[in-house]
Amino acid sequence: MKNTPSSLFTTAVAAALVVLGSVSAPAQPAAAPTALKFSFAPGAAAPGFTSVPPDQTYSKASGFGFEPGAALKAVDEGGAGAAPGGFVTSEKGFYFSANVPEGNYKVTVTLGDAKGESVTTVKAELRRLMLEQVRTEPGKFETRTFIVNVRVPQYPGGQVKLKSPRETTQEAWGWDNRLTLEFSNSRPCLRSIEITKVDDVPTVFILGDSTVCDQSGEPFCSWGQMLTRFFKPEVAVANHAESGETVASSAGAGRLKKVLSLMKPGDYLLMQYGHNDMKNTTAAAYGSLLKSWVAQVQAKGGIPVLITPMNRHTFQGDVVTNSLKDFPDAVRTLAAEQKVALIDLNAMSKTLYEALGPQGSINLFEHVGSDLSKFDATHHCNYGAYELARCIVEGLKANNLPLAKSLFTDVPAFNPAHPDPVAEFKVPPSSRVTTQTPLGS
Repeated sequence: MKNTPSSLFTTAVAAALVVLGSVSAPAQPAAAPTALKFSFAPGAAAPGFTSVPPDQTYSKASGFGFEPGAALKAVDEGGAGAAPGGFVTSEKGFYFSANVPEGNYKVTVTLGDAKGESVTTVKAELRRLMLEQVRTEPGKFETRTFIVNVRVPQYPGGQVKLKSPRETTQEAWGWDNRLTLEFSNSRPCLRSIEITKVDDVPTVFILGDSTVCDQSGEPFCSWGQMLTRFFKPEVAVANHAESGETVASSAGAGRLKKVLSLMKPGDYLLMQYGHNDMKNTTAAAYGSLLKSWVAQVQAKGGIPVLITPMNRHTFQGDVVTNSLKDFPDAVRTLAAEQKVALIDLNAMSKTLYEALGPQGSINLFEHVGSDLSKFDATHHCNYGAYELARCIVEGLKANNLPLAKSLFTDVPAFNPAHPDPVAEFKVPPSSRVTTQTPLGS
């Protein structure tokens, strides 16, 4: 039998459903809740927590629950509450969702098992890496916090023109009124989740193409999905990039308007285009559009960061050749003229690919299993996206941006000439798989 949510949670669900348009606004709206708290221990929950049984499937009506396909086992350790008391675990990855309005949310998870070891990796929304391999010994618990951005297409005066069915179906989790968390690895043990809306953290917005966006399923991945792992829980990352986009098409679809409608003074916009632009326009026109974006971001009090597009897998012998014409140079010139931050991912990716060589660098790109005979020469896999995200992190540091102070210090400095060995890369693939190739090449 499913538990009845607490009155606190009921208020939050009602608020989220109003935004979704599935219910009418209450005549006398209750005060906004300070937090949503979920306990996964069997039995009664501690005060303030909502107990979630392993068979609680998400629906808009319930407002929370596990996404379909979860094969969960609840372990009772005795007692009540979030920890100690018990947890849920599974032999495969599982997803939990809760209705929330658009915004940034501080999420705190408690992990671990009183009697056994656990290893948990956490991703959010469309496979944004939040926690990497959290290990707990028997009887030890870990409480970790991170920030998740939740968005919807609407903005004042319009809405983003989503690509159908890509964004409305396969990538729907990136545009809905719910916060979705993925738990995976060798033995994820989830004890509790707390979700609190935060309005006082800076937001790092991202706009770009398929090499940047939140890819919906394995084996594709982009650096925007991995960047979240490197920030302390004092910064939100909002990835508004989309597959197949150019600077012009993103503006036309309202993606820039959406970002600007949310931007606060001190927020950032990371911009990386070029792969698709080079097929549709000139480098001069491309640079001119980016220049207008820089001005619009600065007018909002935001901080623009220009990023050159990474190279494709275009080797001649042991050297990567430039397939992007004069588009990377257009970004470099614009950054120098406007005196704004530049991350030269084009140069860093060349160094990275060449360090691994023509054959070894295929491991950075989309391929299936250990078969490197067929691969996507533009789009990356989890390992490649992670290494490129590390390049972005080094670029933020090199520009002495205040944002760099919010980066975790548990990861040493990265030199693309000395990439992480692929054999040591331990981020598990998500259970969501796609055969749909990203738009663009």
